[in-house]
Amino acid sequence: MTAGTRWRIGNAYAEITTNVPEKTLVEPKSKTGGRNAQGRRSMRCIGGGHKQKYRLVDFKRNKLDVGATVLTIEYDPNRTAFIALVQFADGEKRYILAPQGLQVGGTVISGDNVAPEVGNALKMKNIPLGTNVHNIEMQPGQGGKLVRSAGSSAQLTNKEPKYVVLKMPSGELRKVLSECYATVGVVSNSDHNLQSMGKAGRNRWRGIRPRTRGVAMNPVDHPMGGGEGRASGGHPRSRTGKYAKGEKTRTKGKSSDKLIIQRSNGKKLAK
Repeated sequence: MTAGTRWRIGNAYAEITTNVPEKTLVEPKSKTGGRNAQGRRSMRCIGGGHKQKYRLVDFKRNKLDVGATVLTIEYDPNRTAFIALVQFADGEKRYILAPQGLQVGGTVISGDNVAPEVGNALKMKNIPLGTNVHNIEMQPGQGGKLVRSAGSSAQLTNKEPKYVVLKMPSGELRKVLSECYATVGVVSNSDHNLQSMGKAGRNRWRGIRPRTRGVAMNPVDHPMGGGEGRASGGHPRSRTGKYAKGEKTRTKGKSSDKLIIQRSNGKKLAK
């Protein structure tokens, strides 16, 4: 036991079957160091980190009625969930988000009339009530946008002629078009939220640099800086003065307000 490993809570990656990605499905990924197009630093505390390659993940699942066999379950440095390499009957290979319970040698399929089994993608109007789904489209053919992080899932609670009602991971009740595709199951790597880095160096490998607390700064540097002794710093806010806790950030009158039945805090939106 060393100081760096004493408090570390890591992942055993027991589900991972290979550490070599499919060459045809990776692309170079350049780092910005927090700099914008003018070369000026627009985000603090970003820089360094291990070199990564981007995995081309199929969020659309638009190869319909063609079965695919799972070849590997792999780690993806660009997301919290694991990914699965699948090979279709015609030989094409793609990456998909790996749901819990999907194993090497299993089969997945997308289509309108496929069975609602783990890893299969189908329209939500054809999915039974109470089913857990992930990788949910917001517009038909757009590709999955919602519920893609490790261990997350939404529950299909109700069906209407045009919409289905989903209970999102946040607790929000929301309508989504019933023609949209979703994948059955819960996203893999549900233990991700239990991890603890254990030492600062592990965050440096991830490209995260040290962050100085606002209350430790001087008044000229931060709205929460200054004061005698260990002053709390007043109302929590960002370096630019924007409130950090309690301020509502959702745009008023947003067009999708009519699709939200109940917010995550339990408040029902006025229609």
